[in-house]
Amino acid sequence: MTERRLDLQLDYWDRIGPTKPFAHPVNVDLFGRWVPPTSRVLDFGCGYGRVLGILHSHGYRDLIGVDPAPAMIAAARAAFPSISFEVAQDYRRLALPDASVDAVLLFAVLTSVPSNEGQRAIVSEITRLLRPGGVLYISDMWLQTDDRNTRRYAEDEKKYGIYGVFDLEEGVTVRHHDPAWIETLTAGYEVLALEEIAVQTMNRHSVSAFQWIGRASHFTT
Repeated sequence: MTERRLDLQLDYWDRIGPTKPFAHPVNVDLFGRWVPPTSRVLDFGCGYGRVLGILHSHGYRDLIGVDPAPAMIAAARAAFPSISFEVAQDYRRLALPDASVDAVLLFAVLTSVPSNEGQRAIVSEITRLLRPGGVLYISDMWLQTDDRNTRRYAEDEKKYGIYGVFDLEEGVTVRHHDPAWIETLTAGYEVLALEEIAVQTMNRHSVSAFQWIGRASHFTT
């Protein structure tokens, strides 16, 4: 499987994605320290719109959601008709102008884009889209330490060359993250907040996760 196909896996997300529960919490109070409700917020990899729906319920109105999976976007539009959702024809280059959004959400997206190259492309595109002073909010999963996960990390490292990338039996490849990699991936950003959290995966397993908020360093004064 090429990196591009591995990072999209559209057949899986179109067929199965809308049926999965995604439970990463949205810390609206923390987000609101830097991103007021008047801001334009992009949810990159919005799935079926859950996160933007939460922000909308807290007074955010200028919201955009994009996702490569048409079935996800259809579900989002049905659930939240007052929010703008679009299929991302190319997630590496969205149909939005440079510096056109105040904040970007990246919730359980990196786990779905396993390659280093794919993740770097996403952060690069987000940086293009953010206005001066713009904020990036990431919620995703750390590497786990339990036997079940460490065993599959080790087994699939031989296949993918990255410890933490592994196949699920249902036919999708995902990634859990080394903190050092997240630090490398976001090196161009000033860290505003980093919190350790526990979440349920889409298959209802409890895992250690993180929520990271940062601002592109070249936007700071």
